[in-house]
Amino acid sequence: MKFPMIRPDLENHNDPPIHHPSIEPNRSLFKVIKKQDVLLSYPYHTFNHFIDFLREAAIDPHVERISITLYRTAEQSRVINALVNAAKNGKEVIVLLELLARFDEEQNVENLEMLQREGIKVIHGISGSKVHSKLALVEYHSKTVNPGFVYIGTGNFNESTAKIYGDFGLFTSQPQIVSDTRAVFDFLLNTHRHFTCKHLLVSPYYMRDQFVEMIEKEMKIAAKGGKAYIFAKFNSLTDEKMIRQLYKASQAGVKIRLIVRGSCILQPGIPGMSENIEIISIVDKYLEHARLIIFYQGGAHKTYIGSADWMTRNLERRVEVCTPVLDEKIKRSLRDYFDIQWKDNVKARIQDKDGKNNYVTTGENPLCRSQEQLYNYYKKTSEKE
Repeated sequence: MKFPMIRPDLENHNDPPIHHPSIEPNRSLFKVIKKQDVLLSYPYHTFNHFIDFLREAAIDPHVERISITLYRTAEQSRVINALVNAAKNGKEVIVLLELLARFDEEQNVENLEMLQREGIKVIHGISGSKVHSKLALVEYHSKTVNPGFVYIGTGNFNESTAKIYGDFGLFTSQPQIVSDTRAVFDFLLNTHRHFTCKHLLVSPYYMRDQFVEMIEKEMKIAAKGGKAYIFAKFNSLTDEKMIRQLYKASQAGVKIRLIVRGSCILQPGIPGMSENIEIISIVDKYLEHARLIIFYQGGAHKTYIGSADWMTRNLERRVEVCTPVLDEKIKRSLRDYFDIQWKDNVKARIQDKDGKNNYVTTGENPLCRSQEQLYNYYKKTSEKE
């Protein structure tokens, strides 16, 4: 049922999703990912690219195995359908299905029954931890040169929410990321085995320590008078240990900018404690759901996307994965993304030391509604390519 709108200017009109410029219709996605990493930014880019990725895996004769973590799916899920078709085509399909995804338990039980009927191996999670990571791994036969392809995201494999949630998804065939992702899935299948990753950050095992290490490196650089900053975007920021690290970094002279849509217990702008920390939140027509962390690292610009907020549950009680972004062009585009959101003066609010959340004032700056600006940014990028 729709309610009549007296004010047409208050109606929400979503722009049509954009095709990624590197992905041509009806062409092999695998060939593109072999040549370059591809970053999708939802809801600006179409989620159909991921569906096409699974469908290509389902029919490619060189593909031996598809592994995926599912937390929330759409009711009539094309993701599930693609996995079923892959199994029917003789592929080994392994699904880590988190039955305890809040509010989606019934849907996931239905998915479980459907997948098992098709002979798909379904893992129900691991004892004591929710599996919240967003991973898909496509592996080739061992005789082929290419080890496979990986997709790592910040949001669920859900074509419905991909239209209204702001998220990232990275396609890559970089061997080191493929190898690490295989190690994660091997652990989920055999939880008694010890595993390590050289590039992926995985909680609850060592993600926290690696983020702390990068924060401390920024502090050391700042202490020597060098340029140091941390720019990050989360749904929530409530982990006290990480917040204490950010306070220490601020006191060391590290410039910190945070975009936090939901809960945030860090107090910015307190003299002698957090005067180098600024925080905004953006609440607009799309739900800001992406997680992005950028460390300057002496000019190396270490950039991560992933499924984990800096909350205690995400860092200590959930299986989460964050991936480094290795492609320089994508790293620059993520910095552009952050900068556009930081300039928002229409839907952004400033969190101050007193806990107030007043709208950002425009001053002499032109109006910037970041979600509209991002759509235009990706549209221009698509047209240029």
